[in-house]
Amino acid sequence: MSRTYLDYNATAPLLPEAGAAMLQAMEIAGNPSSVHAEGRAAKAAVERARAQVAAGVGCKPQEVVFTGGATEAAQVLAGGAVVDPTAHDALWAHNAPEGRIYAMGLANSETGVISEVPQERPCELLLLDVTQAVGRIPFAFGWSGADLAILSAHKLGGPKGVGALIVREGLDIAPLLKGGGQEMGRRSGTENVIGIAGFGAAVEVAQKRLEAGDWARVAQVRDKLEAMVEEAAPEAIFVGQEASDGPGRLPNTSCFALPGWKGETQVMSMDLAGFAISAGSACSSGKVKESRVLRAMGFDEPTARSAIRVSLGPDTTEEDIARFAKSWAAAYRKHQARVA
Repeated sequence: MSRTYLDYNATAPLLPEAGAAMLQAMEIAGNPSSVHAEGRAAKAAVERARAQVAAGVGCKPQEVVFTGGATEAAQVLAGGAVVDPTAHDALWAHNAPEGRIYAMGLANSETGVISEVPQERPCELLLLDVTQAVGRIPFAFGWSGADLAILSAHKLGGPKGVGALIVREGLDIAPLLKGGGQEMGRRSGTENVIGIAGFGAAVEVAQKRLEAGDWARVAQVRDKLEAMVEEAAPEAIFVGQEASDGPGRLPNTSCFALPGWKGETQVMSMDLAGFAISAGSACSSGKVKESRVLRAMGFDEPTARSAIRVSLGPDTTEEDIARFAKSWAAAYRKHQARVA
């Protein structure tokens, strides 16, 4: 059975350019901290990727700290932070009534809704989770007003297990990991040269796709998908559609719910039909529970338990979403027959 991947917000398929950069980096024998020729070659690969990430995020290269992923980067909040109720669990784990940092997601992974960055800071510092935003919507750390930002390579076509913490120049933070003092003393441990090389290449490609208007086409495909779902189930609740009156939502994300039909049941049904989708964020979708994000947005428990997320990519076609909508509608009719 052929498979159709519609879960880009969980992880995006590895880009060929990222894979090629990783293969090239595998041939580098040296440690980036070594001063000999082989070490300098490894260091050059890391710094080339740092420049690529900086260009894609709109910051200075010296503000980029490579980490093992966005969750590790979020450990900058370990002392406690005031966290937005709809933020990802990686941030929410550090929520505290008192904190020096206000942490929020720029674009929500479950709903795609883009948040307004507060003009007046609730705390001394502002951290933005831009994991879902970079490469999909215009963003520049330099003009965002943020002091810190976190992102992950695998959300935009890079490898899993590598990410970055962006730290405004001049801001002093405690090391994420103590040890040999790599990454300007902010994250010790020998750099993951292979993953970092793939990260840099992926950011560069993602930025080019954004500038070329690829995601505008994706938004049109997403809207057609929602029209098909609505035709099959007029009572469906589309989370975030109204966000077009504000900052908007990610061009690739559709979150919809039918109270009474559990999200995980829909995910399993679609998986058997050959489609990969999610119920909630990837980090919590394996847990049978209501969406904390939707509850924070004011939705009731039955709605929060029934939501699914379909997230598209630049290579998703209208044929893909037409086949998905047909399969989903057939599953919905079966569900209606069972509960009638």
